[in-house]
Amino acid sequence: MDRFYSQDQKALRETARRFAEAEILPRAAAIDREDRFDHTLYKGMADLGLFGICLREGAGGAGLDAVAACIAMEELARCSGAVANAFAIPVEATLFFDHHGTAAHKELIPKILSGDIIPATAVSEPDHGSDVAGIRTTAVREGNGWRLNGTKAWVTLGGVADRIMVFARTGAEAGHRSISCLLVDGALPGIARGKNEELLGMHGLDDCQITFSDVLLPADSVMGPEKQAFKMAMSNFNFSRLMMASMALGMAQAAFEDATAYAKDRKQFGQAIIGFQAVQFMLADMSTDIAAARLLIHHAARLHDAGEPIAKEAAQAKLFTTDMAMKHVSNALQIHGGNGYSREYRIERIFRDVRLAQIYEGTNQIQRLIIARQVEKEAA
Repeated sequence: MDRFYSQDQKALRETARRFAEAEILPRAAAIDREDRFDHTLYKGMADLGLFGICLREGAGGAGLDAVAACIAMEELARCSGAVANAFAIPVEATLFFDHHGTAAHKELIPKILSGDIIPATAVSEPDHGSDVAGIRTTAVREGNGWRLNGTKAWVTLGGVADRIMVFARTGAEAGHRSISCLLVDGALPGIARGKNEELLGMHGLDDCQITFSDVLLPADSVMGPEKQAFKMAMSNFNFSRLMMASMALGMAQAAFEDATAYAKDRKQFGQAIIGFQAVQFMLADMSTDIAAARLLIHHAARLHDAGEPIAKEAAQAKLFTTDMAMKHVSNALQIHGGNGYSREYRIERIFRDVRLAQIYEGTNQIQRLIIARQVEKEAA
């Protein structure tokens, strides 16, 4: 498929692959084992200019397209799903700042691109995950500013974030009609960060709960039109689902490569197990589904770059790829036999990491609802 990439996309792929194999892969097991955020790798990605891949040149980015971002994400995730997950946060944040921020907000973009400011997005709450319209965090006007109260859950990079985009209610209207996005300086009084969540996988992301207690914000904290953040979030989700699909694709590709290499080397009953039809069929299905997922992702990304709506296509790419990845990473572990259950082999970490992809950025049950609604609209 890469024969159809542009020269910029090919160069980006080689840059991301070289960095991932030389810098990320040797440290990935330690990041997982110690569950620590790796500032050096984060800064390394920033120094390569990866955080501004698809940000327009006038805003300080490289001006490439969504396909390029998906290519870079796949290459990084091929060596570590967690590091790739960290990469997605500033990529999406700079786009959000550029689309919705004030002039003062946009002045922060260069420091996000350089890795000197770490952003985070706080949407989910302890009782409201995929139900964005149900959030309870409030921001009430007070004098010339805002008073913020509430608790956010599962904040990726929350433990190390310098700026946090907090989705909160700024009015009394029910549902999504009173939700705004406010940019919060992570050093303000009244912010309490919980402990690093002990997760099944995706270690090293400083994922935590954050409580805001009477946090006073300046008047210009709101990003985009007040009470329009639900629509902004939904639009942002379309792009972020392409990124999450690409992350799962990278992990599936790594699992496929490991399973193939293991099957060629492992001998049972006097021959390499790759000679057994049962193993051949699993590898054939992996290869086919990985290729199909890549086509789905890049098709949706090209529609996005063309300015077309992609709610259905992004959901389809995310649903198919993450379900596919979970199935085939499990099969890759099966090919490893008992060794696949050992931490001595990378497939054990990939198996734990990839599970998140079916939940993150809207569960796959939510993706099916989105697809079904779009199908119903098209049939009307």
